[in-house]
Amino acid sequence: MSRNRNSVMSENLKEEIAKELGVYEQVKQDGGWGNVSSKTCGNIISKAIEIANRSVE
Repeated sequence: MSRNRNSVMSENLKEEIAKELGVYEQVKQDGGWGNVSSKTCGNIISKAIEIANRSVE
């Protein structure tokens, strides 16, 4: 994930989605998002968009 501290997505939301996608343990073990694949980060973004769209409806 981006190292930008002004991120639109909260850390809590990223963690919740990572848990749902089964990658949170990797993030926790590595101490950050640096080793999470681009594909997985894309999946996290897609899931966040899906959640946002549901909340608008």
